[in-house]
Amino acid sequence: MPSPSEELKVGSRTVRISNPDRVYFPAIGATKRDLAQYYLSVGDGIVRALRERPCMLHRYPEGLAGEKIYQKRLPKGAPDWVETAQVSFPSGRVADELCVTELASVIWAVQMSTVEFHPWHTRRSDVEKPDELRIDLDPQPGTGFAEAKAVAAIVHEVLDELGAVGWPKTSGSRGVHIYVRVEPRFGFREVRRAALAFAREVERRAPAQVTTAWWKEERGAQIFLDYNQNAKDRTIAAAYSVRGFDHAPVSAPVTWDELPDVETNDFTINTMPARFAALGDVHAGIDDAVWDIEPLLDWADRDEREHGLGDAPYPPNFPKQDGEPPRVQPSKMNKANWATAAEQGPPQQLD
Repeated sequence: MPSPSEELKVGSRTVRISNPDRVYFPAIGATKRDLAQYYLSVGDGIVRALRERPCMLHRYPEGLAGEKIYQKRLPKGAPDWVETAQVSFPSGRVADELCVTELASVIWAVQMSTVEFHPWHTRRSDVEKPDELRIDLDPQPGTGFAEAKAVAAIVHEVLDELGAVGWPKTSGSRGVHIYVRVEPRFGFREVRRAALAFAREVERRAPAQVTTAWWKEERGAQIFLDYNQNAKDRTIAAAYSVRGFDHAPVSAPVTWDELPDVETNDFTINTMPARFAALGDVHAGIDDAVWDIEPLLDWADRDEREHGLGDAPYPPNFPKQDGEPPRVQPSKMNKANWATAAEQGPPQQLD
């Protein structure tokens, strides 16, 4: 027998949702239908967050209790109106990823069991030049959301000094994300270099609270500013994206004024629709606040010239980069493997 289904009208499109009663979030009993209705309720916000960006999908065909699929390539069977953007990965391979241009594409992705949307920080018009600098405040063991919010206040101060506008959101887990729209004039390497310089400045101002150490054994109970989220093919859950946890939390855009008082569990697929209906998208002005990263590139030059701070390690799936220090865990470092790491770099991973 055919699986049960229902149709949703989304703008001028009709999107079929199969198995709408399948429970995706066991803790609250939320179904695939509930997930689709959530994304409809925040339509303007999720489309703004994803518009024209290549997007990786986190899919759960059997709900959260089943297998999780990290989907980079557009799933088969897409309607001809679902658009794509071609990207290349650090390995050199290419793929056509989902590129949202309308809300119906989001709902079709939900039909394909997508829970989370993870867009690139570039747009389809030039997938090699980011238009977004991402500041990822990642709590390490011994810290949590409260500590991430405290560091976010320092980030806000530094951004104000630079004349840049930051747009904070909860990660939907334990951290805080802050986005800065930037002029798409530079490639991934330069934007990552700017993000690293910014992170090091925040670390200097709060060395007991903040770390930029790539190796976990060096971080301690601090907030890690993950500069590598600005590298090519690194993605973060979009604003308004649901996260793959049983209680269906949402990565929620917030204002700077309210950030100190919010808790990450305030925002779920059950609570966000009413907030969005009352406030609209609190990040609605993000595309109008474009900034130039050149001051941060100047900071990077200063750090190298005055403090001897060059590049920092890339993620393990990247080819060895010019000027990058060896990717060897410090506790395992000796002269022999330092030389080997410097010459050979890490093993390659498939996309």
